Amino acid sequence: MQIFLLVETAGLCAPFSVACFWCYTCNDEPSNWNCVKATKCADTDKYCLTIYASGGIGDKKGQRITKKCSPVCPQTNLNLGVAAISTSCCEHSFCNLSGASSVKTSYLVMATGILASLIYSLRTGL
Repeated sequence: MQIFLLVETAGLCAPFSVACFWCYTCNDEPSNWNCVKATKCADTDKYCLTIYASGGIGDKKGQRITKKCSPVCPQTNLNLGVAAISTSCCEHSFCNLSGASSVKTSYLVMATGILASLIYSLRTGL
């Protein structure tokens, strides 16, 4: 899907001399699944910004994700115990697809999948 969007947007930007910069955007969504709307950023925007907020106690826990284009990258990592807010920025088109709170988590999930595949292949003799 991402490759299709890149090819599609390249066609839209090619006639213009200004380079296009695109980010995924959403506002105060409970899930990253709702944050896949592609938006062309303004010429002054340099970053795709993701804001992740969580809070609550017990069954009342919740999370919210906001993604947008931004001219600046605010570094915020605030943890108040029952509430937390963190931001992440990236500097190329469509780089804010993931809603993961950290890159380390993404690497851990990927490594676990590779390890599981390797174990399965060895056990079945493939």
